[in-house]
Amino acid sequence: MLGPRPMVAGPAETNHAPLTAPGATRAMEAVLERVLEARLRQARDTDAVFAADMADRLAAYVRRGGKRLRTAFVWCGWRAAGGSGDASAVLRTGAALELLQACALIHDDVMDGSPLRRGAPAMHVDFAHGHPAGRTGAAPESFGTSAAVLAGDLALAWADDLLTETALASPHGPRLFEEWRAMRTEMVAGQYRDLRAQASGSSGAEEALTIAVLKSARYTVARPLALGASLAGADARTLGALRAAGRCAGLAFQLRDDLLGAFGDPALTGKPADEDLRARKLTPLLAAAVRLAETTGDRDAAAVLAPDADARPGHSVERMRAALERTGARAEVEARIADLAASGLRHFEATGAAPGVRREFAALVERASGVAPQQAEELV
Repeated sequence: MLGPRPMVAGPAETNHAPLTAPGATRAMEAVLERVLEARLRQARDTDAVFAADMADRLAAYVRRGGKRLRTAFVWCGWRAAGGSGDASAVLRTGAALELLQACALIHDDVMDGSPLRRGAPAMHVDFAHGHPAGRTGAAPESFGTSAAVLAGDLALAWADDLLTETALASPHGPRLFEEWRAMRTEMVAGQYRDLRAQASGSSGAEEALTIAVLKSARYTVARPLALGASLAGADARTLGALRAAGRCAGLAFQLRDDLLGAFGDPALTGKPADEDLRARKLTPLLAAAVRLAETTGDRDAAAVLAPDADARPGHSVERMRAALERTGARAEVEARIADLAASGLRHFEATGAAPGVRREFAALVERASGVAPQQAEELV
């Protein structure tokens, strides 16, 4: 049986490598747009209602964007491993990651019951608003949840199709696909561990770290770096340094996201600021606060942060925020972010990447972590 036919590269894909990570991100946007247009044509050929209700909605969701950090990290990994010349595979890999991210966010919002994403209604809420009224009496919320699950599945199918096409057209396709396959499994494992921790009311620091690594650190930074390096035929030493750099920078990113989830401004983050606290989501921030409350004998903080705290009189998100501050957990996590960001730069330097690429990586780490990491040495 013949495999999928590789996509024909467009003009933006056949140029020499973009000189900067932002340039790669802009070029990826053009590739992503062509991919979406092709998928929408296929959807319309399949079924007009499906295309109008779901495929168009998904394409609009993807076009609303996000940080697009993963594409930039793919580019950094590719350049750190000596990649140059035709960047088409790098750009397509970045576009596939954006489609995979859409799947992850849509499903995550369903599981968390989040009403907002990227400053607009979450996918399941949007579908519920468009619920086709009928005589069955089916609840709009149930319809919205079911439709959003399917939309996430469709995003995953589009992502896998694009990555497979890219791998088939690349001399390093098998290595690229191995990284992709591992990343998808890690995503599911991390999401399940997150759900399980919430159900059990866990406060364990080790479990919180495991979830952060599986669900975010590898997926956001480490695997994108390795995907890019694979496209350049990276050796084991370079891949090892990139994985270490990605784990550190990815954890710094996740810890910053945890702080924004507890203290951030919804107008800036595009999502509610109290969801993680209301759900008592297990994060390294929460685990640190529980540990510090127990260590210092702060019984009030321990009670507010306990799994059964919702049943206690006077419980509120504001009291949880105060406990995170008073125990020193917020300050501890801020310090850890700075340490992880600096460690990420040191590991990336070990790849032997050119100073310009190292500067690009440092800028991305600063953007992801919210701190300017200290350079191991002056980049000239």
